[in-house]
Amino acid sequence: MARGELLRLALLCVAASALAAGAGARKMVGVYELRRGHDFSIKVTNWGATLMSVVVPDSKGNLADVVLGKDTIAEYVNDTSYFGPVTGRAAQRIARGRFVLDGKVYHLYKNDGNNTIHGGGRGFSKSIWTVKEYVAGGDSPYITLYYRSFDGEQGFPGDLDAYVTYRLSAPYVLGVHMNATALNKATPVNFLHHAYWNLGGHGSGDVLGHTLRMHASRYLPLDEELLPSSGRVAPVAGTPFDFREPTPIGARIRQVMGGKIAGYDTCFVIDGDDGLRPVAEVRDGASGRAVELWANQPAMQLYTANWLNHTKGKDGKVYEQYGAFTLESMGYVDAVNHPEFPSQIVRPGQVYNHDMVLKFSF
Repeated sequence: MARGELLRLALLCVAASALAAGAGARKMVGVYELRRGHDFSIKVTNWGATLMSVVVPDSKGNLADVVLGKDTIAEYVNDTSYFGPVTGRAAQRIARGRFVLDGKVYHLYKNDGNNTIHGGGRGFSKSIWTVKEYVAGGDSPYITLYYRSFDGEQGFPGDLDAYVTYRLSAPYVLGVHMNATALNKATPVNFLHHAYWNLGGHGSGDVLGHTLRMHASRYLPLDEELLPSSGRVAPVAGTPFDFREPTPIGARIRQVMGGKIAGYDTCFVIDGDDGLRPVAEVRDGASGRAVELWANQPAMQLYTANWLNHTKGKDGKVYEQYGAFTLESMGYVDAVNHPEFPSQIVRPGQVYNHDMVLKFSF
């Protein structure tokens, strides 16, 4: 579909009219709100399966939106910062935009210098998803989105059915459940949810004072292209990447890669066995808000919004460097080119499952 047609579709409808569960699929672009009680809500658009807002109270009961984003669908269409979408088919960086699978070389669309990032120039984050189910309120409001990724899209092999469900539950829990089925060819699959968080409220300043604890005793050393070219997995002990105890995000940020890059854009290896397990906890002392992430993937990318620079956001806010953090649950970076890393290959009939649970408190 031509870019002009996509933009026309994106401008058609910014609506949150109710769509009863099971009543049918919707293919126009819209905004859908999920609300649980009077003080916990999110907004989602089916453009890129994007999380547009998360509103939660602070320790005094004041509500704030803790996700960075844009005001309109048109702005999301033109966004290059990945504010809140699901990225894929294989997120993060793939070296030289190529990989070999079952003896065949696949060449991908390069959109990060000589490499591919977040699935290519028209990855999942730049696609219209279909709303399959939508329950706006009640005890467990949810929305399920579907996307059919076709054989050869951005260079990836095989057709792939992808689903994402956002769900609210008690007391202040947001679940993001992603799965995909390979239909006819083996293919790499690595979804990533790219929400920018600021627990003080979006546009409220930097997050360098937020305290972060991670259940990660190892990380992937990255080169200057932010690729794990050495294939090494190294201990965090004695490095700026040691967040095993609660530590301000900004405490050692200037030491990352000897100051060669502006902040964290780092792949951590999550401790523990496979399955849903604790990944990270972040707290903002000023508001009292905290979030705890549980997930079932082997790694997580911590990014500290290093490249935001007078970036226009929603509600008249302007976002600056370090104005947010991301907690990107995922597989290892560039695993398709590193057989020593856990495989991301999904074969026909196999199902990829990726669960994230975000527990807010205050």
